[in-house]
Amino acid sequence: MSESIIKDHIVKAGTYIPIELTKFPNTPDKSMQKPKIVHNYDIEHNYPFLDKSFKGKLRNFAIYTGIFCLVFPLNHIRYGLRIKGKKNIRKNRALFKDGAMTVSNHVYRWDYLAVLEAVKFRRMWFPARALQIQSMDSNLIRGAGGIPIPTTISALRDFYASFDELHQKKKWIHIFPESCRWDFYQPIRPFKKGTFKMAYKYNLPIIPMVFTFRRPRGIYKLFGVKHPLVTLHIGEVILPQGKEDSSKNEICNAMLENAHKQMEQMAGIEQNMWPTTLD
Repeated sequence: MSESIIKDHIVKAGTYIPIELTKFPNTPDKSMQKPKIVHNYDIEHNYPFLDKSFKGKLRNFAIYTGIFCLVFPLNHIRYGLRIKGKKNIRKNRALFKDGAMTVSNHVYRWDYLAVLEAVKFRRMWFPARALQIQSMDSNLIRGAGGIPIPTTISALRDFYASFDELHQKKKWIHIFPESCRWDFYQPIRPFKKGTFKMAYKYNLPIIPMVFTFRRPRGIYKLFGVKHPLVTLHIGEVILPQGKEDSSKNEICNAMLENAHKQMEQMAGIEQNMWPTTLD
């Protein structure tokens, strides 16, 4: 990616940027996570993208029970999590009868779990990097709904078939359209178009969300907490619709632009340093 794409990043007064932006890569989809590989799952051949075994169902139940009972409260305690804009979900319940898709920036270890809480504990699934499924967090990620992204054509066919099945069951899907995690990064990075092609394919309403940051104050400052505190903002629902003569690409691009713009506005960004997409 050419550095000439990067613009000056301008935010509203009082908007907190916790980490100097020069400490991050110049390529917006370059992963900064290097998990230790401890499993040797063959994701490309006969992998159970939706594990329907008794053991898999038991694991999923145990993981979700732990998330609801333990991680949700800890997310508030450890990161000072606040969730704003829940009314945008409540007032649009009728739109979610066949499922929905949530999208957000990917900025800290428990961000997906915050999204789970924001949608009122609905069971969700999300595409995950294959390396994460091979890491020590494998069971946690799979139990929380992570489905690894393969590379071969045959495995990709099964990967997409798993989401077809989830949609048929009217399940919710979460996607990080920035594709990889940059901890406590304030700008909104370019989005991958595949996210919005999936929403179009399944005719799913999209709920854009964005994580912003606050300085540690009060008891957090007293105990020397170094990482920022986190707020999750929920935006207005986006429908996969356009004019009568709109093409699929036009509708997908419009959804992408709308989601990116909403997230910039909720994050207090007046001029984002990145374009909306690089695809």
